Amino acid sequence: MRLAPALVLPAVTAAAVVVVRRRRSGRRASADRWHVVTVDRPRDEVAAAAATGPLGDLGDSVEVRTKEAPGGRGTELSARPLAAPPATAVGSLARRATGADPRQDVRRALRETKQLLEVGEITRQEPQPEGHRRSTPAGRLTDLVAHRSGGEGVL
Repeated sequence: MRLAPALVLPAVTAAAVVVVRRRRSGRRASADRWHVVTVDRPRDEVAAAAATGPLGDLGDSVEVRTKEAPGGRGTELSARPLAAPPATAVGSLARRATGADPRQDVRRALRETKQLLEVGEITRQEPQPEGHRRSTPAGRLTDLVAHRSGGEGVL
């Protein structure tokens, strides 16, 4: 099948761009980096949900804290993974691409906790509408990107 080689070049190019941009910016991955969302709920309600919801499912692998958001606009829910990130940009990219980066789990858990508190359910792209669609090269690529975007929160 000729599809795989056609996808390799764009994937490698995108990976190279990410590595170059990170090196130029001087930004380094850090285990001390907090990921934060603002939830439009009282602090005690957010703290209880963080302990039992998707963040609670991560157990002792994350550190979680809550504080009042500025201007009385809800609660800031912060979390960070306790595992150290990969030491190199290539290692980080490889773990992110395979979904093995603990930071992806933290970001996903924060988004899901916010959705549960504010909406009452976790919204999902899948399952697809009923019926079966024929797989096309563009459709396969879209499915792959949508599947991989779950850990990053962006498409």
